[in-house]
Amino acid sequence: MEVRTELYWESNNKYGEELCGDKVEAVQSVEETIMVMADGLGSGVKANILSTLTSKIAVTMLKQGSSIEETVKTIMATLPICKVRKIAYSTFTIIRVDSLGNCYIAEYGNPPVVLLREGSVIKLSGTVRKIEGKEVREHRLKVQRDDVFIVMSDGVVHAGIGGILNLGWQWENIAQYIEKVSKVEHTLGGLVKLLSTATMNFYMDKAGDDATVAALKIIAPQFVTVFTGPPQKPEDDEKVIAHLMREPGKKVVCGGTAAQIAARVLDREIETSTEFIDPEIPPIAHIKGIDLVTEGVLTLARTRELITRYFDPDAQYRELRQLEQKDGASRLARILVDATDVTFLLGRAINPAHQNPDFPKNLSIKLNVVRELAEILEKMGKHIEIIYY
Repeated sequence: MEVRTELYWESNNKYGEELCGDKVEAVQSVEETIMVMADGLGSGVKANILSTLTSKIAVTMLKQGSSIEETVKTIMATLPICKVRKIAYSTFTIIRVDSLGNCYIAEYGNPPVVLLREGSVIKLSGTVRKIEGKEVREHRLKVQRDDVFIVMSDGVVHAGIGGILNLGWQWENIAQYIEKVSKVEHTLGGLVKLLSTATMNFYMDKAGDDATVAALKIIAPQFVTVFTGPPQKPEDDEKVIAHLMREPGKKVVCGGTAAQIAARVLDREIETSTEFIDPEIPPIAHIKGIDLVTEGVLTLARTRELITRYFDPDAQYRELRQLEQKDGASRLARILVDATDVTFLLGRAINPAHQNPDFPKNLSIKLNVVRELAEILEKMGKHIEIIYY
């Protein structure tokens, strides 16, 4: 069983602090996903430095093949020492999942990971071993599709302590809450937001500690193939359409010429919509067996713009509203954002229109637009392949 992952996280700063002492770092590829949540000692600038160093070191070293022992040793040797407490540390949780569903978790000092499986919370037991004098709890397990792993900093389990809740919002109570809300909230972002909001409610919006909730969901691969631009050799028309139709998942055709090639080879009609939802984006069309048919370079350029706006690698905030429109670019952006694996079938034939001096200067030719779009999608952790014709 091949799997992919979806990630989402939110942090709330300790009241009065400009910087968060928790830090989440993640890398996604077709082979594996590594997510690290680190909680620096204290709060503010020092805690932010400690957690940032910890998460960056862990993600970088594990990605390059280092063992957990080497990684922990490097973290301990690198973190600056607190002059007052004579200690330097950041607690951390590491989750690593490969494409075959093998999962490894390492926990040091953070609340235990919550595993939500088929609507029920499972508390993982694992084994403890000492690395550099630190007790690290390890778990190895096989994941199932739709498993959700939730990682919390101790600011979440301590929420409301001494105030609304005498002993804070304890792990068992959080687990019960997760089970309850997961029955009505099925999106990862929605689940994290509910947990984050509940945490701040217990703090009465004045958090006594940095509070972070990070979640990783196991999902099935979502394949999308996009054909755009006529092939350099007209005799490759049938080959590129055969390639498009045999690929799994959703199929998209961008560009008038590409649509004509698809309709001719498949011997199907093109039905063009007359509805201009966005005056700047040409309307979509329909070909039986193709999930989306759009105009070419204008639509692709707007799609690139929408996804760039949607994806900020330095923040986990996702603005979904702009991808809910019904114009061709918004529809394509939504399909690409939801995908895990995207293949571009890119024709190299020169379109005379793109060489027109009157053509808008802010639009690169189609090849460049697609390459830039592919780069953004790759940064989002999607597996990208470009095949030229």
